[in-house]
Amino acid sequence: MQLPSLSRRQFNAMLGAGSAAVAIGGCTTTGTASALGSVTALLDSMAKRLLEIGPESATALGIDVREHAALRGLLSDRSPAGQDEIAALLRSDLRQVDAISLEALDPATRTSVAVVKTAYRTALDGFALPYGDVAVGGWRNTPYAVIQNVGGYLDIPRFLDADHPVKNSADAEAYLSRLNSMADQLDGELERIKSAAAKGLIAPDFLLDRTISQLGATLADARTGGGLVQSLAGRTKDIPGAWEQRAREIVSAKIAPALARQLAEIERQRKSAVSEPGMGTRPDGAAFYQWALRASTTTHRTPDEIHAQGLEELELLHARMDPILRTLGYTTGTVGQRMSALGKDPRFKFPEDDSGRAEIVATMQAKIDFIRTKLPNAFQRLVPAKLEIRRLPLAEEEGSPRAYGGAGSIDGSIPGKIWVNLGDTSRHTRFGLASLTFHEGIPGHVWQGEYALRLPLIRTLLAFNAYSEGWALYGEQLAAELGAYDGDPAGELGFLQNLAWRAVRMVVDTGIHAKGWTRQHAVDWFSGATGMPIAEVTSEVDRYCSWPGQACGYKMGHSEILRLRAGAQAALGARYDLRAFNQAVVDGGNVPLDVLAGNVERYVAGV
Repeated sequence: MQLPSLSRRQFNAMLGAGSAAVAIGGCTTTGTASALGSVTALLDSMAKRLLEIGPESATALGIDVREHAALRGLLSDRSPAGQDEIAALLRSDLRQVDAISLEALDPATRTSVAVVKTAYRTALDGFALPYGDVAVGGWRNTPYAVIQNVGGYLDIPRFLDADHPVKNSADAEAYLSRLNSMADQLDGELERIKSAAAKGLIAPDFLLDRTISQLGATLADARTGGGLVQSLAGRTKDIPGAWEQRAREIVSAKIAPALARQLAEIERQRKSAVSEPGMGTRPDGAAFYQWALRASTTTHRTPDEIHAQGLEELELLHARMDPILRTLGYTTGTVGQRMSALGKDPRFKFPEDDSGRAEIVATMQAKIDFIRTKLPNAFQRLVPAKLEIRRLPLAEEEGSPRAYGGAGSIDGSIPGKIWVNLGDTSRHTRFGLASLTFHEGIPGHVWQGEYALRLPLIRTLLAFNAYSEGWALYGEQLAAELGAYDGDPAGELGFLQNLAWRAVRMVVDTGIHAKGWTRQHAVDWFSGATGMPIAEVTSEVDRYCSWPGQACGYKMGHSEILRLRAGAQAALGARYDLRAFNQAVVDGGNVPLDVLAGNVERYVAGV
């Protein structure tokens, strides 16, 4: 998230004294209620300032109303000045948090304080680097402010269409206000990619090629009005006003020229770009990668350690896959070769047309409907987890993964979503689609995210990649344990292939950024180890090049949850209850892995 510099004065005026810095001297006294109240007030005020940093988050969470209503018409500031301002804000707030005495606080509040400290310190270390797009309590850290899967040209059209509500004229005016701000946001990003290039940071040529293609498509769409206009026009048919005309004027006069400026700069950088994919070949790249790994895994593991863990876990998973493949008649070749053959089997492919796309969505919905019936066996308290499955915008498909998902708004008015990439149906197989659905939807990201929405606001806004993705992988495993693949050996192979894919990520990511792997070597090794389609593997490798370190958090988090579960089983024996363990993990919220271990230890001690 980045800071909206133009909105800070508006926001502070709106909040008044309620968002001012909270004195916390009382935290050092023995009065538990006084200490807890002071800390809670401080954390609440920090959460409000985080909403100012990212007003889009307030809309996505459905809380841009009442005292936060002014945020509905704002976008975050992605300029260098915005980055400097958010770093100053984090330093100021962190000083107050560091002054808190933990002695009088309950465990939940101590967890919240630990979460804030880790998120803010990690972000500040990122801001201290000479370039990069730093997520405050988020997962998308990247050296490139604009690339094939990063940038306002992708984020804002999707956000305005899916999350920004248009129910009345005020909502429509807020939409237009955000359109007006989008050009400034794009120009802010332009400043940063120019500054990074001046310091020697230019993305690999193959990433820039994808970016040029996608930016060009977005620009062409904007020059005709396109989705940015039609999204508003379609939702204001019954609201009096010249909404479509006004939107078209903004998009053509402001947004299209700003997109053209970004495109021209990316094309200029492409002329001097090289093919080496890793951060190890970029100025200050080793330092950036070391930080990115820490941000992604919430550990201090080295690239060599992560590389070795990936290889070890891959070997164990292949040992589980081999006998299942043999029962299906695939007996010769490596596990990767046999999985590749399985993926080419016509029985497991979707038609490469709109009927195939429709079938993919229908299959995913059926899997969601099935797993909902099993969740009482895995959790003590259920959440509604409203969910819809939507196709990714066309301009985003080329540079995006197969799917991604997340929870909706706090009040449930905006459902959680699985965004599925349907540009090339060959990227999906019948045996792998279920596991993907469980990961992105239920009991993965959408499910866990809805528990997080019940926590104090500061906890809803701050998240950690290793926990988020580790839980989503664990959600895949829960689905398997709840019977999702009973009588379906091919489906079980799809689940194990997904786990193997995440182990491979640890090897490939560290190989690219710390061991000098070429893009082609990464694609070949990845494909050989998993048997996944080349189109999907290539997109995955390109993602690791633009999001260094992020891919290593998945299996790291999953393995840690399994380690903690095994420890709980050993400690509790007959008193162990899967439902209680899972509840402790989701109720504790999205946390660094060391904090997760503490939460599980308290659960075990409580039993």
